[in-house]
Order: sequence, then structure tokens, then C-alpha cells
Amino acid sequence: MTHTAWAEATGSDRDLVDRRLVAWYFVAALVYLGFSLLGGLLMALQLVRANPLQGIELLSPGRWRMIHTNAVAYGFLANSFLGALHWAIPRLTLRPVLSRWFSWFIFAAWQVVVLATAGGILLGHAQGLEWGETPTWIDPLALAGLLLVAVNFLAPITAARGPLYVSSWYFMAAFVWTLLTYAMGNFLPEYFVPGTSGGAIAGLFIHDLVGLFVTPLGWGLMYYFVPILLKKPIWSHGLSLVGFWGLAFFYPLNGIHHFLYTPIPMFLQYGAVIATVAVELVVATVLVNFFGTVWGAGRLALANLPLRWFYTGMVLYFITCFQCALQVTLTFQAVIHFTDWVVGHAHLVMFGVFSMWIFGIMTHLFPRLLDRPWYSNRLAEWHFWASTVGIVVMFTDLGLAGMFQGYYWAALLPWEASVDGSYPFWLVRLLAGLVIIFGQLCFVVNLVATWRNRGHV
Repeated sequence: MTHTAWAEATGSDRDLVDRRLVAWYFVAALVYLGFSLLGGLLMALQLVRANPLQGIELLSPGRWRMIHTNAVAYGFLANSFLGALHWAIPRLTLRPVLSRWFSWFIFAAWQVVVLATAGGILLGHAQGLEWGETPTWIDPLALAGLLLVAVNFLAPITAARGPLYVSSWYFMAAFVWTLLTYAMGNFLPEYFVPGTSGGAIAGLFIHDLVGLFVTPLGWGLMYYFVPILLKKPIWSHGLSLVGFWGLAFFYPLNGIHHFLYTPIPMFLQYGAVIATVAVELVVATVLVNFFGTVWGAGRLALANLPLRWFYTGMVLYFITCFQCALQVTLTFQAVIHFTDWVVGHAHLVMFGVFSMWIFGIMTHLFPRLLDRPWYSNRLAEWHFWASTVGIVVMFTDLGLAGMFQGYYWAALLPWEASVDGSYPFWLVRLLAGLVIIFGQLCFVVNLVATWRNRGHV
């Protein structure tokens, strides 16, 4: 019997897991997701010349764009992961986190960090670093918060006896990597490493924030939840280790591919291209492992909504990594650099992969946190299909827009020609975004109705 099965059978997981805290993390994450979607909607309206906030400096499109991205990374994803980790790690180790009081303090402190970041950005205090726009006076607080998170979660993992699940490997690595990545990106370019070298470090930070913070936590949670829902062990422990060590070795070398055709030394650019292609192979081993696990239980994966979220995200993960392996080549970059192709890629990986995994986790856990079934299975299905269709349409649309934009520029046509040619694509992007927002509204309505316990459909 696994640790998780034993905990469920004995009911002792209630002593291990602070379910109220997990629920609060998820609710906070959904609130920030709402603000992020609002920011994305305002940006989409700006592109089709329908900005309702025209002329308001504090709510200008540039500031809302940064709210959009930071609310996703530090508001939605971080809170969601922290909530899921408070569920998974105590059940993996059969030990509570270091301190429940500590956990609640971290929850409150992290909301202060996220809200202060948003306020600083709107007031014009953002830094000129992509994904690192957090004001300078926030960075030390955020770094301290990440350190507290690492201490709180590493305590039960390091105290556990016996071999560790691969999920714990990913979690431990993520706590260390995230701390180092945030410190590297938010302090070195600003204070210690100027010029081209600082740009190289900024490139590493941009990609390592995804690869060494979001990715290990996401995969670690998949290695925890998928076998539980399938009631099957993971197909290959060996492949799980290949995926972990491949991520650790190749992903930190990817970041320079954000700055191809720049004064950064070419050997670093070539190395980033090779490492990015290698990561696609690493991801393939992980996907083979998960699809080997579901082999023979495909109907269950289709019928079980959380599993459908998980495996849809995995398919889209393969697509986005395959796309990345193509777009980092120097030939491809000559066409799509600075175009909407890159925007579509970013949306697919953040919403089409990790957000889908989070929605699957929430769909699975909220009935357990609230001790009641979902109010409406139909609304849950609408959430899935609207999210999936919306992101696939947006990704396809932005990819096509990027190709057109690249060829407009290569033909040396006036800038206005590329703007006019992009307009139909931006309209489709707006519609796809509205479909995604509709899906999230279905989820929130279903969640509120479930919490109020009005019944079950």
C-alpha cells in the first residue's frame, strides 16, 4: 500500500493536510487569474483599437501587459502550486510541513508581495527586465518568501525515511532552483553585470523561470496525481529519472535562445539552440512514460475530467516544445523574431499546459476540500472545452499572424502594412480570449454553487 493510499484509508491525511489553507491558496490563485485575464482582454482590445481606458496613464496598455504576465506567474501559478504542494508533500512523506502557522504566514506574506508588485507596476516602478518587472523594493521580500517556502517544505521531505518518489525529487530541485533563479535574474543584471553580459543573464532568467520553477513543480505534481487517479504505478521509474536529470542538465542552458542575432557570443547562441532541441527529446521521454502509464486505461482518461485536463496539457506540452525546437533555429528566428508567433508560444505553454494541469488538480481536489461533489458536471465540461478550444484557436491564430508579420517585415513593406495585415488575426485572438474567459466564468460559478451546496446536477 502506498503512503497516499494508507493515508486515505486511515483518514490520517486530515491531520497531515491543512485543507482550509489549500482551498485559500486555490481561491487566491483564481482571483489573480481573473485580473490576469482582464489585463489580457484590455491588451487584446488595444490591438483592435477598442481600448476602453484610453488616456488613463495608470491603466495604460504597457502597464496592464505587465500585470497580465506577473499575475499569471506569481499570482495564479505560484499560489496554485503552493496549494497543491500543501496537499501532496505531507501525503507523500506522511509528515506535516514544518509549521502550519508558518504556512499561513507565508500565504499572507505572498499575497502582500503579489499585490505590492501589481501596485508598483501600475505606479510606474517596474524594472526593465522581462518577467522580472517586480519593483526593486519587492525583490528582497520575494526572495525571503521563496526561502521560507523552501524551508517549510524541505523539512518533511528531508525527514522522510526510505527512497523518495520522483515527485519529491522534482519538488526539492524546484525549491533550490527557484530561489537561485530569482536571485540571479532580479539582482545580477540590475546591479552587478551590465551590458551584453547582463542581457545574457536576463535571457537565462526568462527561460529558467519557466524551466526551473514552473516545469519541475508541474511535472512533480503530475507524477503524484496521475498514478493516483489511474490507480496504476508510473510505467517506468527509469524514464522518470531520465526526464529529471535531462531537465536539470539541458534546461539551464536554453535561455540565450531569446537573444539570437545579438552581440552575445555565438558559441552561447549555438549552445542554446542545441540545448533547446535536446529538451524536446527529454520532454518526449517524460510523455512516453505518462502515455505508457495510461496504456490500457484510455477510456478512464477520457471519462475522468481531471485526467483529461492532465493529458490534454501533456499533448499541448509536446506541441509547444516541438515548436520551440523549430523556432530557436537561426533560420526560423530570421522570420518569427519579435512576432506574434512568440506570443502564441508563450500562451500555449503557460495556459495550454501548466494552467490546464492546475485546473485538473483543482477539479480533483475542490470536492475533497469542500466535502461535497461538484454542483454541475455540465459546467465542469464547459470549463474544459471552452479553455481547450480557446487556447488552441489562439495559439494557431497567433502562429499564423507571426508568419505573416515576419514576411511583411522581410519584404521591407511599411510598418503600417504589417499592422493592417495583423488586424484580422487580432480580432480572432480577441474572440478566442473571450471563449477562454467564458470557460473560467463557468468554473467560478460552479465553484461558488458547490460551496453553497445547492445540490448536484
